[in-house]
Amino acid sequence: MSSKGRDDQARRAYWTRLMDEAATFAERMVDYPVKECREPMVSLTDAVKDGGVEVTFSSRPHVEGHERMYFLRSGLIDDFIGVSREMNNRGWKLQVEDAFRSRSMQAGLARQGYTFDVILKRVLWELDGKSLEPNLVLRRIGSLIALSPKLGTHMSGSAIDISVFRYDGTELDRGGAYLEMSELTPMDSPFVSSSAHQNRKQITDIFEGSGFSAYPYEFWHYCKGDAYDAYLHSTNQPARYGAIDFDPLTGQVSPIQHPGEPLNSIDDIRQMIEERLERIDRSD
Repeated sequence: MSSKGRDDQARRAYWTRLMDEAATFAERMVDYPVKECREPMVSLTDAVKDGGVEVTFSSRPHVEGHERMYFLRSGLIDDFIGVSREMNNRGWKLQVEDAFRSRSMQAGLARQGYTFDVILKRVLWELDGKSLEPNLVLRRIGSLIALSPKLGTHMSGSAIDISVFRYDGTELDRGGAYLEMSELTPMDSPFVSSSAHQNRKQITDIFEGSGFSAYPYEFWHYCKGDAYDAYLHSTNQPARYGAIDFDPLTGQVSPIQHPGEPLNSIDDIRQMIEERLERIDRSD
């Protein structure tokens, strides 16, 4: 086997192993206890102005034309400002790519052409000619996109997705840009350069210094106070923040009832898989 063939084989094996780990992580989150504290939500754009830090926010529309909702729980604002200030002290600017997601935003992510099609093509690459089962695609989608409010900590108002830029406008190399979906996506991927690893580590150190957890399976996701964070820190305590709806005018929250219910019908996702596969076959 050529060196390229061995490298492709290693990349496929790594992708499969880490996506299976991410699926197992999600299964554990289903049963993780949450004791919702009903802490209100606060605008990050307002907090940045009050905190005197330089932070940018993605201006790209969210899925299906939704406006992005840059909010976090009030108890996380000082920590967010502390992270942002440390970034500024290093000559960097934090860019918030995503923060709170409503039900329709989170549901739309699983249907969005970019994310859905990329994941489907990665599964076909993973299988390397073997027959595809819709259940595997569904499992991979669930590893990268939360399929219920309980699993989507963006819906808890406790998570942000980020990029980091220098003051000259160049992006700090992390081995891929947001939203990279490949064997490069896990935080500790061995397929990114040493400099990208170092940048990931420095960014994570800054977040962890303010108590945030880095999600192991996406190099851009940081959270605090939710089920992911409690599990990753082995607190053995219920999470403070669970899936919520909230009023952007007042910041008041209301817990989502039955947060484990899927945001999209499993049958609908299966149908999407079949339709996309037919389209991919025709394009070939």
